[in-house]
Amino acid sequence: MAKIIETAVNAGSFTTLVAAVKAAGLVETLSGAGPFTVFAPDDAAFAKLPAGTVDSLLKDIPQLKKILCYHVVSGKVMAADVVKLTSAKTVEGSDVTISASTGVMINKSKVTTADVVADNGVIHVIDTVLMPT
Repeated sequence: MAKIIETAVNAGSFTTLVAAVKAAGLVETLSGAGPFTVFAPDDAAFAKLPAGTVDSLLKDIPQLKKILCYHVVSGKVMAADVVKLTSAKTVEGSDVTISASTGVMINKSKVTTADVVADNGVIHVIDTVLMPT
């Protein structure tokens, strides 16, 4: 089985996320032992950002790292466990809000695919890029 970053590359729908992780120097971290839970925005989620946002972030590595770490929770939290939570502390340090009343929502982002298992954790695909406050 592949690590989280390899799993994302192999899926083919996370090219922007993978490019951002590489630019931020987080490939080694997400290839580590973990386990990690990653709320992973797909390419369509990044496409919803205002024009120029991704390019700006790729030039602002500290802000890019902050945003990417806001998508990661320590531990392997499967969907069956996520739905029992109301919030989770991210690696960035802030909490995300979790709601399972109408599908699973992470802040205002919908989980579109849950439980993509990797060697060192799990990916939950989301439809909107999460922004820390």
